[in-house]
Parts: sequence; structure tokens; C-alpha cells
Amino acid sequence: MGSAKEIAEFAALLRELKQRSGLSYEGLAKRAHMSTSTLHRYCRGDGVPADYAVVSRFARLCGATPDELVELHRRWVLADAARERVRRVAAEPAGEPAEVAGKAPEPPSVQPSTPVAPPVLPEEQAAPGRRTARRRWVLVAAAVAVVVAVATALTVDREGRDADPSAPGTATALAQDGAGVPLTVSTRTYGWDDPQCEGKYLIDRPPTDVAPPVMGQYVAGWVKAHRAVAADEQRVALTVQGTGDETVVIESMHVGVVDASAPPAWNAYLGSSGCGGGVETRSFDTDLDAGNPVIRPKAGQRGFPYKVSRSDPEVLYITAHADTHDVKWYVDLEWNSGGRQGTIRISDHGTPFRTSGSRGRPVYEYLLGGTHWYRNAGG
Repeated sequence: MGSAKEIAEFAALLRELKQRSGLSYEGLAKRAHMSTSTLHRYCRGDGVPADYAVVSRFARLCGATPDELVELHRRWVLADAARERVRRVAAEPAGEPAEVAGKAPEPPSVQPSTPVAPPVLPEEQAAPGRRTARRRWVLVAAAVAVVVAVATALTVDREGRDADPSAPGTATALAQDGAGVPLTVSTRTYGWDDPQCEGKYLIDRPPTDVAPPVMGQYVAGWVKAHRAVAADEQRVALTVQGTGDETVVIESMHVGVVDASAPPAWNAYLGSSGCGGGVETRSFDTDLDAGNPVIRPKAGQRGFPYKVSRSDPEVLYITAHADTHDVKWYVDLEWNSGGRQGTIRISDHGTPFRTSGSRGRPVYEYLLGGTHWYRNAGG
């Protein structure tokens, strides 16, 4: 399916929902916290939202049914992937020879098989190329302009051969038969579905040195600027999509703990509050305080396996809880396709996810329209 068609089908469903709502573009845009011109662009297919939270909010305002929300999310995943393909093609250096259609890319060289190394991903061992200078944020929410961080999936096959992650959010490596891994995984580290549903964070700064909270796609930049740690729970959204028409079976997911220590003695800061408690399909919980954390389906939902392909992606939501520990962790996703199998290791840009308990720490809130953080009476 071409990029233009995927984006057009996404835009068509947006227009259908808009027309059925009976609301004007101006009225919908105002309630969805975007400009009227931006909403027009999305509905014409001239653009694709970078954050699904914007799409979800629009659909709920239009009265979308649960089935329509699922279909809209599927189309957004495909349209977003198509937009990224177009961006990468446009960014290729001029004069670089185009890849011959139908010719498979040459696989990377692989050293002779060696014993599997312990599954440890310390932050100091992250690839130097992925380290970026941290920027200090002093702007308010309306001025923040940072794209949601997308984690890099580090792929390891079952024979213990490591592969270099290529682009953020994709997993490329060799499977056991030497062919490429038939799926990609993109990650939203702070995967709240509603832009007003942001969490709680531990920050090693006084309130006077912490910028006002932000929402939606700007959260990742705010977290990075403050070196904040998700407090009490962290919600990660994994978008899994096949690279071809063949079906890929997701057999299971497992949590690996790199380190568990006492929570840091930092202040806790609350993001936006008042969000609903809806449970999406494909939602899972894990208790990081347990000796061996297990990923379990939420609210009686069915567990694995799941099937994906290029035209039928899945979004898996993992909510990790921590109360008495500061935990660095990652996820191993096991897949199977046509007799081939492998494991994709999913982390946060090559470093572990980090979630910490905040019991007993001072808690600060920032009132809507306020000018400073204030101490929560209950924290």
C-alpha cells in the first residue's frame, strides 16, 4: 500500500467522524486543543498528527464508537509510518543511488555465534552516537516544541547475536535463518492516551527550578530536560507492525530488571490530572517490586499470542508499577513467523526504562493558570 493511500484513508475516517458530529471545524479544533487550520490539514490528508493523543481526543469529541476508535488507531499507525517513510526518503543525501526494487538489502556481517551475554543494559554502555546534550527548559507549555521520544528497539536473536539498532522505533537484525526480522516496534515511553492524563515524576530539583508541566507530545522533552523519573507507575505504548504481508505471531513479552535500588530522596511533581480510567484493548500490568516481574493482561483481557502484519498492527500498552524500589527495566518481545523466531529487546533509546516509588516524598502541584508549584497538603 502506498504512502499517499494510507494517509488518505486515515483522513477519510477523520472527515467521516467530523461530519457525523455536526460540529464545525472551529468548534472541534477548539475543544481538541489545536488550531482550525491544523484540523483542516489532517482532514484533507495534508498532514498526520505526530501524537495519537490528539487523534483520540478528536474522535471522542465526535462520539466515535469503541470499534471506530480501534479502526482509527490502526489507520493512524499506518499513516504515521507512511509519513515517516516519506520523511526518510526526503532526507536521503542527493546523488545517493536508489535501492533497486525487489532487491533485498545485504544483511550485516555477523561474527561467529558466541554465548549469550547477561541481559544488562547499563546507561553508561549506551552507544555514544545516541547520547545528546541535555537542554535546560525554561519555557512554559505553550512554547515547548519537542517531538515525543521514540525508543530504540535493540534486537537479539535466540542464538545470542546482537544487532545494531537502526532508526528509532524500529528493530532490525538477523533471525535464526539469516533473514531480516519481519516486524518493527516503536515506543512511546509516556504513552498516556489523553493529553491531559500525565503522570507523577521524581525530580532532583526544588520547585523554583522546575518548569510548568506540559501535556501530550511535549512530555518527553520536559522529562528529559529535568532528568525526571516516572513515579509510582509508567505507561509505555508499543506499536508492533509487520514489515511485509506475512503474519508474525507475538508469542510473549517478558520484563527484565537491570537494577533495583531504594527510591531517590527527590521531590515528586504531578502532571495534569483529572483523566478518565478507561482501559484500552491490549493493556497489560507488571509489578516491578516483585522478585520476578510478570506481564499480565489487564481487566480480564486475553493474553498472548497476537498476530501482526504490515496492514494489521497492534498497540500494546504496558503499565509498570513501583512502590518500594527504583527500577531500571526493559522488555523482551518474542516473535515467530514461518518457522523463524527471535526476540526483540525494547528499551528507551538504548537505555533501560526507569520507574521509581515515591512513598513519603514531598508532592508538588501546578494549578491550571497558576504561576508556581505549591506543596500538596497530602504529600
